[in-house]
Amino acid sequence: MEAQLVALGVETFKIALLLALPGLLTGMFLGLAVSIFQATTQINEMTLSFIPKIIGVVIVIVLTMPWMLNEMTDFAKHVFNMMPLFVQ
Repeated sequence: MEAQLVALGVETFKIALLLALPGLLTGMFLGLAVSIFQATTQINEMTLSFIPKIIGVVIVIVLTMPWMLNEMTDFAKHVFNMMPLFVQ
């Protein structure tokens, strides 16, 4: 039973990382692109770095929302199906 709880905890962290990955990667790559653009043009405007990242992350989250919702519901069903094992 303890091994199943540990496995469930590990699976929870994997799902959380998997769901956060598209937004984090988008923010990272857009931040890198904006930083290269700022270094090239020597424009040091703070809002220039935030606006593209915010817009890009929102677009990626909206586009991946059905997949994220499907992953979360599958995981929730899996956890609810495992509950009788933990209530003994």
